[in-house]
Parts: sequence; C-alpha cells; structure tokens
Amino acid sequence: MRPSGRAADEMRAITIETGFTKHAEGSCLISFGDTKVLCTASVEERVPPWLRNKGSGWVTGEYSMLPRATHTRGSREAAKGKQSGRTQEIQRLIGRSLRAVCDLEKLGERQITLDCDVIQADGGTRTASISGAWVALRMAVNRLMEAGAIKDDPITAKIAAISCGIYQGTPVLDLDYDEDSSADADANFVLIEGGQIAEVQATAEGATYDEEGLLRLLRLANIGCGQIFSAQAKAVK
Repeated sequence: MRPSGRAADEMRAITIETGFTKHAEGSCLISFGDTKVLCTASVEERVPPWLRNKGSGWVTGEYSMLPRATHTRGSREAAKGKQSGRTQEIQRLIGRSLRAVCDLEKLGERQITLDCDVIQADGGTRTASISGAWVALRMAVNRLMEAGAIKDDPITAKIAAISCGIYQGTPVLDLDYDEDSSADADANFVLIEGGQIAEVQATAEGATYDEEGLLRLLRLANIGCGQIFSAQAKAVK
C-alpha cells in the first residue's frame, strides 16, 4: 500500500491555473497534489551573444524553491551568493526539455525565459516545473502570434514530465515526498506527445533493477504524461 493510498498507476490530482500573474506574457500555477509551482514565461527581444545575427531564438529556464516550500525553512540561494548544483541541473533540464519541442528559427531572434518557482514541495518539483513551463510557453507564443510578431508556430508538440519509482518492490507512478525519500529506485521521464522520449533520469537508490523494471516505469510514465497532456490542452484551450 502506498502512503497516500493511491493505486500503483494513479496520479495525484493535477490542476493548472493559467494567467496566475499579471505581467508575464504567459503564466500558470501547476499543482501535482501538494506540489505547487508557479511558472512564468518572459519574452525578450534579444538573444544570447553567441546567437546574435544567426536568425535563431532561444528558450531557457530558471528554477528556485521558496524558503518555506519544504518542512523546514531553507536559506535563499541569493543570500548564499551561489546556486546549488541541484538548482543548476534542474534549470538545464527545463531548458533542454522545452527546446526539444521548439523550432528556434521560427521563434526569430528573441529569447523566452521560463521561471519555475516552487511554492510548495511534496516530491516531483522538476517534473511539475517542466509540465507547467510548457503551458506558460504556449501562452507566450500565442501572444506573439496574435500580435503578428511571428508568423509560424514554433512549438512542435506538447511536452510533459513525471516521476516514477520502485517503492517497496513495486513500480509506482508520480512519487510524493514520502515515497521519493525511501524509494528503491527513482526515475524522471520527459516525454513528448506522440511517443518520443526527450530525457530519462533513472537512479537505483536502495536497490538495483533490471530491464523489465525500467520498462515498467516507462509504461507508467506514459500513463501519467497522457493525463498531463490532457490537462495542458484543457488549460490552454
């Protein structure tokens, strides 16, 4: 039995509230159960120096966790003067994931930054960030197209992410903190609608697993991402 009482292939409740902030070109508050992440998309009419005059845009991500998003208060990284390795790794993952479903040439010479700020953490903050960032990006691109700034849609597909793991010997979907902190194995899947895989992060924490174990986790991830794709479509409709 899972601590939450969910079935092995059962997701936590997904909610996506769009237009959560006033000023960003795209924004949403995404919740996977008690994990809540504010995702905003900001459009800038510039690109990094190494992309200037190359006819291509850029999509990147930033990630942070509010001090009391967890059980105990964590210090702000800005106060420490540097980002943790975990934060940098998650930021790179968010950027890679969103670029996997973007035609950067169609975006033109502009940059869209996806800021993902964890308000409350209960496992799966990086996967919720990627799934919500796609919604914010979609809204920002819609705005650019409505304004005539870009002609062709640069977003090629939906992308979503979900965590899976082996908990007490059983593959389960969408780990919350209680499961994540004691799982035998932990994996994050970033999947593109239509069946393509953008990224897999899979680690044996307490016990190793075989090929069939990995495939069972992938099957669960497809179930979970299918539900996220539906929630994304409803949010941006």
